[in-house]
Amino acid sequence: MGAVLGLGVGVGLVLVWLALTTPAPSTSRPDRVGRTRDLLDRAGLPSTTVGGVWSVCAIGAVLVFVAVQVVSRTATVAVAFGLMAGYLPLATVTGRARRRQRELAEVWPEAVDNLASAVRAGMSLPEALTALGYRGPEPLREPFLAFGADYQVTGRFGDSLDRLKVRLADPVGDRVVEGLRIAREVGGGELGSLLRNLSGFLREDARTRSELESRQAWTVNGARLAVAAPWLVLLMLCFQHEVIVRYASPAGVLVLAVGGGLCLVAYRAMVRIGRLPTEQRVLS
Repeated sequence: MGAVLGLGVGVGLVLVWLALTTPAPSTSRPDRVGRTRDLLDRAGLPSTTVGGVWSVCAIGAVLVFVAVQVVSRTATVAVAFGLMAGYLPLATVTGRARRRQRELAEVWPEAVDNLASAVRAGMSLPEALTALGYRGPEPLREPFLAFGADYQVTGRFGDSLDRLKVRLADPVGDRVVEGLRIAREVGGGELGSLLRNLSGFLREDARTRSELESRQAWTVNGARLAVAAPWLVLLMLCFQHEVIVRYASPAGVLVLAVGGGLCLVAYRAMVRIGRLPTEQRVLS
């Protein structure tokens, strides 16, 4: 009895020691490089490097700073426009990623319908996916052509699906790929009904989102115009040296800082309030 009790106490002490010394799993968000890489993938720019994007940001900021400094001869104003120019490439890539996600959401129902038709015609699942590279919607052809070449070389369906998900970098594509993976692993008896149900759901979701985005477009455009207007006026004032030089004073710096902060906060708040929920890649 004493031996059992001693063993239990020893095991308990070991478990307590392990709980105190084992590092907790990391739950932090991905670093800046990882977020930029994910953004480039979602924008359909897999060959663009993260360093290249940040280099373009830095070069754009320096060039605009020098140009505005030469015209206005006011460093504070030049810094403000340099910061905006430095952010412009990231904003462009972000907009491209959103447009690509909307474009893919519109063509996925057609792609799933093509898959269902190919499966009903007797084609195997890898053959049906490869055929999308030739007969599928144009925005999806390149990733599925690469899938066909990959599967032909390796013969590993699961690994080829994983690389297809990376090339697509799309939340809807993740759902489609995982559904096909499960259907192949458990048997393809329900694959036809799965594809038909998925096609109907994707088509309804795309139609609803399109209607909501069209109604919100005027709000977003109005917010962009309201934010850009004072900075356009400030840019025009750069050609009037006796006026723009006032922004080099402490009061002028305060006006620029407060105005820039308010514009940023107001725009981000409006976009966050008006933006529709975006689907996350939980299966990536």
